[in-house]
Amino acid sequence: MPDFLKDKKRYYTPVEYVFDKIGGLYKMPVLWRVKDKSWRFSELKKSINRASDRMLSKTLKELVLDGFIQKEIIPEIPVKTLYSITEKGKRSISIISSLRDYGFELMKEDGIDES
Repeated sequence: MPDFLKDKKRYYTPVEYVFDKIGGLYKMPVLWRVKDKSWRFSELKKSINRASDRMLSKTLKELVLDGFIQKEIIPEIPVKTLYSITEKGKRSISIISSLRDYGFELMKEDGIDES
């Protein structure tokens, strides 16, 4: 496949493109969490405690812009913001699940305790 440009960025393979969309430190963990229910920012922050507010916010914005999750603002006092998975995001879960399973296999082969 020839290389291609998207949003002024050059990609050389479809795999590279996918990892740009759902890869990195926090995108897959966020998608994995929102696959079953909606989460508030503070809940995600507590669950992924190594992420700074800035990085988690950036990750959520990118996932929303790319259509993997949706942001719902509920007008109550205080305002409630919920993040949930979209159909596009649901399609990524099988890929993430396969990578996760393969990660556990590699860890076991390398003598790493998964607990």
